[in-house]
Amino acid sequence: MLKQSFKVCLCWRRIFKTRVVEPPLDVKNVFYRYSPGGMMTIDELLRFLIEHQGEQNATKEDAQAIFDSLKHLNIFHRRGLHLEAFFRYLLGDHNLAHPPSQKVHHDMDAPLAHYFLFTGHNSYLTGNQLSSASSVEPIKDALLKGVRVIELDLWPNSKGKDVEVRHGGTLTSPVDLQKCLQAIKENAFTNSEYPVVITFEDHLNSNLQKKVAKMVKETFEEMLYCTKSENLEEFPSPEFLKKKVLISTKPPKEYLEGETIVEKKWKKSKSRAGEDVSENESATARNEHQTSRQQNPPDEAEHVPDEDEEKAVNQYRELIAIHAGKLKGGLENWLSDDPNKVRRLSLSEQELENATKTHGTEIVRFTQRNLLRVYPKGTRLDSSNYNPFVGWMHGAQMVAFNMQGYGKHLWIMKGMFKANGGCGYVKKPDFLLQRGPNDEVFNPYDEFSVKTVMTVKVILGEGWHQDFPHTAFDRYSPPDFYTRIGIAGIPADRDLKETEKIEDEWLPVWNEEFEFLLRVPELAVLRIEVLEYDTTGRPDFGGQTCLPVSELTTGIRTVPLHSKKGDKYKHVRLLLSIKFGLPYDF
Repeated sequence: MLKQSFKVCLCWRRIFKTRVVEPPLDVKNVFYRYSPGGMMTIDELLRFLIEHQGEQNATKEDAQAIFDSLKHLNIFHRRGLHLEAFFRYLLGDHNLAHPPSQKVHHDMDAPLAHYFLFTGHNSYLTGNQLSSASSVEPIKDALLKGVRVIELDLWPNSKGKDVEVRHGGTLTSPVDLQKCLQAIKENAFTNSEYPVVITFEDHLNSNLQKKVAKMVKETFEEMLYCTKSENLEEFPSPEFLKKKVLISTKPPKEYLEGETIVEKKWKKSKSRAGEDVSENESATARNEHQTSRQQNPPDEAEHVPDEDEEKAVNQYRELIAIHAGKLKGGLENWLSDDPNKVRRLSLSEQELENATKTHGTEIVRFTQRNLLRVYPKGTRLDSSNYNPFVGWMHGAQMVAFNMQGYGKHLWIMKGMFKANGGCGYVKKPDFLLQRGPNDEVFNPYDEFSVKTVMTVKVILGEGWHQDFPHTAFDRYSPPDFYTRIGIAGIPADRDLKETEKIEDEWLPVWNEEFEFLLRVPELAVLRIEVLEYDTTGRPDFGGQTCLPVSELTTGIRTVPLHSKKGDKYKHVRLLLSIKFGLPYDF
């Protein structure tokens, strides 16, 4: 047995014995149940896959592939798998609780409004919302991780003759629009072939909009999807829009009406009723607009747009595949559903939260045909995020997140979009799309009965001593790991449980079982986080993952863990036992 020493002072070291992980009792029991002779054959492994792991479609070829994957190990035996080899298979990448190899399997032929879209907010920022640099790198990174909605804020440059992408009214640096468009073109369909939506937050005059129209058309060419009519009765499907790029922004009506954006902003600052303030326009930017307007008041005479101005507006308008904007009036008007025209509405997280208190079912009804985009409130200067389930349980398709950092909510977001092959589109549950005989829709605040009970047994963990320095968690002893495991979902399903801590052990064995009562499993995400107990303060981080409950495989499964930023560790993983049953089965 190996030993590990921790230096306490010049003359004293603490010595700890390190052990090799051994098959736990659960693994031994199932192994001998299916291979009483002590050597598991291909036929016995196949029976194990079908009966215990719930892989009803498993074949002899699948069992053979598992055998072949173990041939490089010294413990492999030609006649079959003995206990140690079987245990190594259970801990390996051929036995994941959520296999990344799962292909797109949702129906992709429904209208775009029937899907949740993996959506970014201020996609060009590298860090915080106040002073970080703008770059094409976070745009590339987001697309390669499956994000399907990219947001760009368009502003005139300092000379007013060109367009740049930046967070207006802040200390963030700009990045060239052409570079952003080129980065999107080159990376849009590397991870997923389903459509990419670019949302423009537009602060441009008609001449610059004309430049943008030319730039977008020349960059994307045949990739660009443009509609023949502004009045779409229904959005096309993701399948129809494969490998297409769509532009979504407000139509430039103000120029046809003879008003500049500065004048529009100034008018709205004078009257708060029915205000539609830009989501990314900071207080500083609004003050700049107001000062400019006061120093240079517009002529009282009506402005009549000339031919070139109207042409520029039309060229820009032709780009827009998804029209955005709020109707005049209050919330009831915003959520009105025009049977002849679908559109996109944007609400801040705070606006949505307030709206759900009085108009919950109206939001669900609106999102059955139209798109709802939710974005972080302006006070999240640190690029933090919010609870995505408020939006999802009301049918919001575009729950926009800051992808620059990390944290619980971003982990949950990434976990949700591991579903459906990680293509960036997840089909909404049917109950969000259905209407009853009296035209009633799903009410998120109704009481729901339990549909299923998920039982998860946290068996053991391994890999920390390979991926971390031996003093990473404690300078004087091996770590004291414990696991937090819970459900993120609708309020009634939310739950969090915790194992006991295992002291001074790199290979913790917990063998603790937990039950989770699920009322809306379609919207549930399994949250797992391993922490190291620290008597002096906050626990140290030991890995995390989030997985869509609807796609979890049953049986004894391995779960690789990831860093705070979402990078997968090479060796750190947990061994779990997962099963589902009806409430009366337990």
